[in-house]
Amino acid sequence: MDAFLVSTGIVALAEIGDKTQLLAFLLAARFRRPLPIVCGILVATLFNHAFAAAVGALVSHLLGPEVMRWVLGLSFIAMAAWIMVPDEIDEEETKMARFGVFLTTVIAFFLAEMGDKTQVATVALAARYSSVVAVVAGTTFGMLLANVPAVYFGGRIANKVPIKLVHGLAALIFAVLGIATLLGVGAGLGF
Repeated sequence: MDAFLVSTGIVALAEIGDKTQLLAFLLAARFRRPLPIVCGILVATLFNHAFAAAVGALVSHLLGPEVMRWVLGLSFIAMAAWIMVPDEIDEEETKMARFGVFLTTVIAFFLAEMGDKTQVATVALAARYSSVVAVVAGTTFGMLLANVPAVYFGGRIANKVPIKLVHGLAALIFAVLGIATLLGVGAGLGF
C-alpha cells in the first residue's frame, strides 16, 4: 500500500506544471472533447509507466541492495532539484490531429513522457519498492489526479494553483525520500 500511496502522491505533485500537464491543457483547448483525451492519457500513461517500472525493477534486480540504496538515494535527491526546473511544451507534440482525439492524445502523451520527470520517478519508485503493479497503479493514478482536472477545468484552474509551492512540496518529498534511502531507513522492511 505504501508503494501505491507514495507513487500517487509524488507523481501527482510532480505533474503540476509539467509538460504533460501543459499538453493536457493544449489538447483540451484544441479538441474540447474531454473523455477521449482522459482515456488517451490513461492508456499512454499505463504503457509508459509499465515500461518505466519494468526498467526500475530490472535495475533493482541487477544491482545489489547496497549499490541500489546509493543510486536511489542520489536519484531521489536529483529529482528534487530537477522538479524545480519549469517545463515547456513542444508544439510538435500537438500537431497530430489527423489521428483523431484519442489516438493523438495517446501518441502525444506517450512521447512527451519519454524521459520526463514522472517517467524517471516511476523508474526510481519501481526500483525502490518491490511491487511494480502498485507503483504503476500509483503513478498512473497520480498522473490522472493531476491531468483530469486540467482537461475538464483547464482555463479556470490554471492560474489558481500555486505551481512553485506544489513543486516545492514535491521537491521536499523527493529530498526526504533520497535522504531516508541514503540513511537506510526502511531497509529492514524489504524495500
